[in-house]
Amino acid sequence: MPLEGNKAQLYLDDLAVGQEYLSGEHPLDAGQIIAFAREFDPQPFHTDPEAAKETFFQGLAASGWHTMAITMKLLVASIPLAQGVIGAGGSVSWPRPTRPGDVLRVKSTILGITPSRSRPERASVETRSLTLNQADEVLQDFTARLVVFKKRS
Repeated sequence: MPLEGNKAQLYLDDLAVGQEYLSGEHPLDAGQIIAFAREFDPQPFHTDPEAAKETFFQGLAASGWHTMAITMKLLVASIPLAQGVIGAGGSVSWPRPTRPGDVLRVKSTILGITPSRSRPERASVETRSLTLNQADEVLQDFTARLVVFKKRS
């Protein structure tokens, strides 16, 4: 059930295991990578294209936290949960670097729904979100537990 561009709010009642959501795109350039890194992750492989050539990454690479921030922006737009995308834990990996010129998009899948025993108005929803580039390469693999609420009657 892709919702790109759809602003309808989703409630727990609207979700089912196996549903997939596709985000819009975010083009990334060197200026964005450097600006983010200067403020939040000031390491040469994120801030200096020349110095980055001599590092593990062999060229300018976005901070993983920059990739995560863009992923969050795309998730909020593509899975418009009624009370917000509220995290309750998760794991993240970055199997390949995000580079200038990459166009990011996120494909999310609902993996599980566990109703709360003490709060019947909510559940824990497990999602897996793959951040992909224009070549369908996985740049980030993010599995999260989200708090999702039922629609009030």
